[in-house]
Amino acid sequence: MQLFSTYQTYIALAVLALELLAYLFSAVNGPLAKLPGPWYSNFTEAIGKYHLLKGRKPTYIHELHEKYDYRRAKEKQSGPIVRTSPHEVSIKDVAAMQRMYSVKGEFPKTSWYTQLVNVESVFSTTNIALHRRYRRLMSAAMSDSGLVRHKQTIDGKVRMAIQRMAEETQRRGATQIQDVFFWSMCMATDIIAELSFGQSFNQLEMGEKNEYMRNLAAIGSAQSIRISFPIMTKLSRYLPFPVPFIRKGTEVLDRTQKFATEILQRHYRVVEEEGEEVKPSLLSKLYHPKPGEEGLEFHEVRANAQSYIVAGSDTTSNTLTYLIWLVCKHDKVRSRLMDELDTLPDSFEDGDLKKLPYLNQAIEETLRLYSSVPAGLPRAVPPEGIEFCGHWIPGGTTVSTQAYTMHRNPAIFPNPLKFDPSRWERPTQAMKDSFVPFGSGSRVCMGVHLARMELRLATARFFLTFRNPRVSYGRRLL
Repeated sequence: MQLFSTYQTYIALAVLALELLAYLFSAVNGPLAKLPGPWYSNFTEAIGKYHLLKGRKPTYIHELHEKYDYRRAKEKQSGPIVRTSPHEVSIKDVAAMQRMYSVKGEFPKTSWYTQLVNVESVFSTTNIALHRRYRRLMSAAMSDSGLVRHKQTIDGKVRMAIQRMAEETQRRGATQIQDVFFWSMCMATDIIAELSFGQSFNQLEMGEKNEYMRNLAAIGSAQSIRISFPIMTKLSRYLPFPVPFIRKGTEVLDRTQKFATEILQRHYRVVEEEGEEVKPSLLSKLYHPKPGEEGLEFHEVRANAQSYIVAGSDTTSNTLTYLIWLVCKHDKVRSRLMDELDTLPDSFEDGDLKKLPYLNQAIEETLRLYSSVPAGLPRAVPPEGIEFCGHWIPGGTTVSTQAYTMHRNPAIFPNPLKFDPSRWERPTQAMKDSFVPFGSGSRVCMGVHLARMELRLATARFFLTFRNPRVSYGRRLL
């Protein structure tokens, strides 16, 4: 039985053709069409998603900026801005960045954050009021003064990581440490686990990855899948047949949440039994508040603890690994750093390390070149629209500024690819304003003080233990 006549088929094809022409017309004549950018970015975001899945989106966006910034300079056009998809814009401008990420919250987070993870936390929520509530309740524990009560735990894990590196070197009878990244990852994960859940994962003791560590290692790729295929990710739970690479984007985070639930429930029971005697965590006061104090529900504590673990493990370990690698590659830097470290007392603490200028300059320079979050953090333009860099951007457009590009601006950081800690001896205001390794504005990473403490302690103890390490150019880093 014929469902459509030939006439009806022609009508349907004509309607489809008109819709296609209307889409193409709007794409090439829309408000973003006049912005600099590759021709295909008017029609699709597929190219950007491809680079995201390949793990190189920050470099792809940076290359677009370099290409179109050069063209604008030749043609005397205004503004370091580039269109990356039909509804996304990347901006390399300090003033625009400060407005975009201002504490006023004019530019809210987009749905990208809810696609990234499966929980609503201080990191992922797009609700400005909820974010302010979480931050008000949680920021004190993550401040410099709040971390003082955890400094022995943190330094103890750092010492154990260096000890395990030394044991591995001695066991192998080698002059080189076999895997700095692995031990850095174990250290950072154990620290943030104990501070979040009141219980370490004991990765340093075991010297091997458990299921939770394997999940953490897979989260990056799983999140890329969730962002690239949000609709299919939601549908994957209900499909009668699995789509393996899509299912991965949900299963990894589901397993992480299950593990977080189990370990947090154990800590809840301990808190209920022992009360004030139990070792405090970053969140324990919030689920065991004193009379008259505000607390959090279990699911809120779990979501935020889970975010702490994900955000506080591979980010710190990545930066520490790059820092050690860079210092080892540059003999003059290592020599100057060693001269400074040798002035420390035998029983030094983090407070002593804060006073060492060159150590902290080396950390800043590593964060500049290898930021823990190099990619852009998307925000939504408010409904009334905004003018950035001489271009009008309509409301609802996704805008972002990425640290990878801001930190490589030769007008602000001369010879930007060179590892030069001394550039931070007298930083210009433009350098300070452009330096965003932990984000910017009201949503700046709350873990910045913890990350810096770990980096200071681990760097100092590493180079005082291994005084003349050399870079290996084989499979392993050192």
